Amino acid sequence: MIRINNVKLQLGFTEADVRSVIKKTLKTDKEFEYIFFKLSLDDRRRNQVKYIASIDVDVPNPEKILKRLHNNNVMLTNATQYRFPEPGNVKMTYRPVVIGTGPGGLFAALYLARAGYRPVVFERGMDVDRRMEHIERFWKGEEGLDPNCNVQFGEGGAGTFSDGKLNTVIKDGSGRRTEAMRTFVEYGADPSIMYINKPHVGTDVLSGIVRNMREDIKRLGGEVHFDSLFTDYEQITQDEVCVHIKNISDGSEKEYRTNALVLALGHSSRDTVEMLYKKGVPMEPKPFAMGLRIEHKRADIDVMKYGDDPAYAKLLPAADYKMTHQASNGRAVYSFCMCPGGYVVNASSEHGETCVNGMSYSGRDGENSNSAIVVNVTPEDYGSDHPLAGMKFQRRWEKAAYEAGQGAVPVQLFGDYRRDIPTEKLGGVKPQIKGKYRLTSLKCCLPEYIKDAIIEGVVSFDKRMPGYSSDDAVLSGIEARTSSPVRMIRGDELRCEGTCIYPCGEGAGYAGGITSAAVDGMKVAEAIASRFSNEAITDGTQENING
Repeated sequence: MIRINNVKLQLGFTEADVRSVIKKTLKTDKEFEYIFFKLSLDDRRRNQVKYIASIDVDVPNPEKILKRLHNNNVMLTNATQYRFPEPGNVKMTYRPVVIGTGPGGLFAALYLARAGYRPVVFERGMDVDRRMEHIERFWKGEEGLDPNCNVQFGEGGAGTFSDGKLNTVIKDGSGRRTEAMRTFVEYGADPSIMYINKPHVGTDVLSGIVRNMREDIKRLGGEVHFDSLFTDYEQITQDEVCVHIKNISDGSEKEYRTNALVLALGHSSRDTVEMLYKKGVPMEPKPFAMGLRIEHKRADIDVMKYGDDPAYAKLLPAADYKMTHQASNGRAVYSFCMCPGGYVVNASSEHGETCVNGMSYSGRDGENSNSAIVVNVTPEDYGSDHPLAGMKFQRRWEKAAYEAGQGAVPVQLFGDYRRDIPTEKLGGVKPQIKGKYRLTSLKCCLPEYIKDAIIEGVVSFDKRMPGYSSDDAVLSGIEARTSSPVRMIRGDELRCEGTCIYPCGEGAGYAGGITSAAVDGMKVAEAIASRFSNEAITDGTQENING
């Protein structure tokens, strides 16, 4: 296989265009097949937007072709093939238990199920169909906040109500990232996510993907239980724990014995993390980032990025951006989880606290584009060296946001935020927010050093995207769930020392998005399979203990 890098393609290119470039580059008339390895949009120069591609070409005698070309952009390539390990030798008496159905939990369960381990999965929230209806009613004000089923909790995890971004910076020497993308495609994602530079699937598509994954886990002998809260556990031996699960619907409780407990909690299961800390699961604080969401008109962002060529509206997707700035106070400020043509959503999960997130549907055709503008915070900012101090820090400022919005999402125009005056009237940008919002001041919602860095950062971003710091840009807050503020410490075998507990994914501090969490779920499944045999595994279910 030959890979051709740095291939320039004009907007609206056709297959004939691609084949022509390949023939000219390889100087061959032989028959060939090709696939894109990577396709990215080069929008560094406004009104000169083009695609840059890497293309893998299957052609006879590739070594001979390469030898006569002397082109640094042409090389031989062999894709790394992902391989799941063979089962280990330790007897597994009780089936694996997976807590959580975000990408970490789903991928751990799926790959265990494919290998014959028949995992039992518990999710505190609802299945994705009921969950979406439930959250819509919350956003419309028809129901109050449900602390067990919301934007953070329920089938698919927090990523289900996001832009569905699948890009990641993790290296792929093992082939796991490519395998994860292939799995997303298998269950319903567009095949283009395999090669586009910034793949995304959107909330509407992602919900179908996780539903399909769940059904396959069940088809392979696994179980998936919703409305099932993990409340406690006892360590029986180094290789056995007894897990307590509470049925949220009727209050009954069951015990499940397992030889492998996967904790794929997500970054917002604070009550569960507190329980685990009290039980002795080793943890340490970790840095994260916190800030606000900013909204502009999608059409304005498109012009800022692409230029004003009217043809771009038909040829290009809604523009995205990624910007960073080093503030004068030493803080890093950057755009995060940018949602082209998307919505800001009330993503709260605890009573009396407000946080927001960004969400896009697959079409990315909403009126506004939004992004978080966040600032790094470190354990030194938490005011304590306690492992859970970062969670307390989050709660403090989410409570402040709740008070500022009087229970709704607090909103302020950037010009007013900059001048430190409450917003009383909107400008040209109308908030596209899922959930009620209130015009107010965001001054008390974040530490002063974050506020200062955000203002400085947005003004700086205007130099790269003129118009970005316009007075009528809409701010809302707060964005405090960028990643987990705590890490559960695990060893080389991916389990807590002296236990069969496997912390997994973003909530455990080992991932920072959908794809990296999915990959970590695969790694945990591999660790369990490498240790345990998949033969003669029993159920592990105990009688109701309160019911």
